[in-house]
Amino acid sequence: MGRKAVMVLQTSKATHRSNWLLAALEPEDLGYLEPHLDIVILPKGTILYEAGDPIRYTYFPHDAIVGLINVMEEGQFVEVASFGREGLFGLISAIVSREAFGRYKVQVPGTASRIAIDRMREAMRARPKVQRLVLSYSEALLAQTFQTVSCNAIHTVEARCCNWILSTRDRIEEDLLPLTHADLAELLGVQRSTVSTVLRTFQTQGLITQQRGGIIIADRAGLEEMTCECYARIRQTFARLLPVP
Repeated sequence: MGRKAVMVLQTSKATHRSNWLLAALEPEDLGYLEPHLDIVILPKGTILYEAGDPIRYTYFPHDAIVGLINVMEEGQFVEVASFGREGLFGLISAIVSREAFGRYKVQVPGTASRIAIDRMREAMRARPKVQRLVLSYSEALLAQTFQTVSCNAIHTVEARCCNWILSTRDRIEEDLLPLTHADLAELLGVQRSTVSTVLRTFQTQGLITQQRGGIIIADRAGLEEMTCECYARIRQTFARLLPVP
């Protein structure tokens, strides 16, 4: 898909409160932001920023999931963070330089609320509760990244794949996940053939079913038994730091 213009929706069933951070704001704080927020469509595969690009907008995903990817000089790449309806992106990583330090790519399509970064900075100065919420999310994101780095180094591909399937389910609240074998291979930093073997095993065990272009969760409890400690730890961190589901 690559780079393409992001379309602003004039009418949409989605609301700004589809994002859990925006939903957690007091009415007067959301009212301060709302005149400057647009709802945009994020098609799958769209690259919103490359490393070094100027950051122009802060995004609050609704049902979309966006990955932050580090692209190495020899072409290898690895996802270092992901953002869904529990958070925001395009602010924390550009506090001083205002430049993206990685590729922001839409992994799961959907919608998001978008605000110009200058307006977002202004809101943080003017509304203490907005600033506090952003700082709390920053700490949760740092803890998530810390846990993910440890998970990638220590835990099995099977456990990490379960983590991604479950966290995607939490973010989009659907049992049908629009994730292909190629998507999961990119997210996990492994060969596509490895993912195919893992998913075949999951299907044999009755945990998932597969269809063209997607995965259907058949046994969530079974997936939770197969995952590592990282999935629960990240959920607990977000629950402790943020007033979100």
